Amino acid sequence: MTLINEHSTAVGTLLSQLPKVDLHVHLDGSVKPETLLQLAREQGNPINFNTDSELLSHMQVSEDCQSLKEYLSKFSFVLPYLQTAAAIERIAFEVVEQAAKQRVKYIEVRFAPQLHRQMGLSIYEVIEFVLKGLRRGEQAFGTTARAIIICMRNHPYEMNKDVVQEAGRFYNKGVVAVDLAGDEASFPAELFLQLFADARQLGLPVTIHAGEAAGAENVKVAVTDLGALRIGHGVRMLEDPSVVALVKERQIPLEMCPLSNMQTKAVSGWAAYPLRQYMEQGIVVTVNTDNMTVSDTTLQKEYERLIANCGLTINDIGTIIMNGFKAAFLEEREKARLIVHVEAELTKLGLQV
Repeated sequence: MTLINEHSTAVGTLLSQLPKVDLHVHLDGSVKPETLLQLAREQGNPINFNTDSELLSHMQVSEDCQSLKEYLSKFSFVLPYLQTAAAIERIAFEVVEQAAKQRVKYIEVRFAPQLHRQMGLSIYEVIEFVLKGLRRGEQAFGTTARAIIICMRNHPYEMNKDVVQEAGRFYNKGVVAVDLAGDEASFPAELFLQLFADARQLGLPVTIHAGEAAGAENVKVAVTDLGALRIGHGVRMLEDPSVVALVKERQIPLEMCPLSNMQTKAVSGWAAYPLRQYMEQGIVVTVNTDNMTVSDTTLQKEYERLIANCGLTINDIGTIIMNGFKAAFLEEREKARLIVHVEAELTKLGLQV
């Protein structure tokens, strides 16, 4: 027992030292509880709970979360307080701060501008102030930070088209891609052909939430018709071997989020989690947090669960980390510099990369 404890402690220490990358993390799912309380007070709408645990119950899911619907309810509690320029700039800054504490060297923070407009901000202003917060975080903590702009599945084409157009104005000025998120089962990927044709015409790279709450067909359409260069989640690709083959052939990286996938019941449990199978089949896998607060997670926690439940080794984690840096939507020169730096750091820590 002592040897097992010593081994797990040593692994935990090594994991904490690794340089990391997070390509799939939502701004509104990563708000610090103490920040939410302060924002509520400042906005004249204080949150009154008797205990910290009561507050957390409205912001986090537990491991016995029953559904995606329960998971998403946490966002509706937080969003009303994220409607001012000061609030969204602050939480963007603090997402970078949280990442830096985990030795994250590069982060792509995604958000849906239309969800932050209840008090009159324009789409342009929402993007502008998130980017301002990310830049402040980058300067303060040394973690390179970029933004991915989300279109919502339940929004009409015109609303999403406005989002894509504004994202285009910020492309290569802090924005690196556009995304599609929301109720995947009710709004399949083929409904968004024109929208992502618009995005590609503006030169915007595309990542799509697919194969999470709906089947493999959504992944296929995202890649072949929407032009997705990465796929968010993709856990249900195994339902169709031809889709697995397509993703492998095109080397489309998967932005996998293990703890979130467990909590939303995207998979039935760790025994069914396909990450190791994907790696063995030559698919490019990355591991990300999805929502640091809602899922109560960090990249280290994600890695530890994969080692404990999926039989991954430290070297496998190193491979996943390098996949993440190579899959980043970062400017090529800066990405190349980061890759060289991270490879050297991993090698110094004894990993084979």
